[in-house]
Amino acid sequence: MQVKDLTTEELKALIRETVLEAIEAFLDDPNEGKEMRPEVKQQLLESRKRRANGERGIPAEEVAKRFGLTW
Repeated sequence: MQVKDLTTEELKALIRETVLEAIEAFLDDPNEGKEMRPEVKQQLLESRKRRANGERGIPAEEVAKRFGLTW
């Protein structure tokens, strides 16, 4: 069957299905079900604690400068 043979409703359904597949592929988490390394988890917990205490991280402008990026 070719697209020219589809009814308007069939074409809409095909487009809808294609868009949904694209969105699902985009939103799919490749790390789902994987364990986080303990050291990464610890770093994240420490970062969260510092943030809760009012400490700020490195400004984005500084990070960009370090990597030679224009911000």
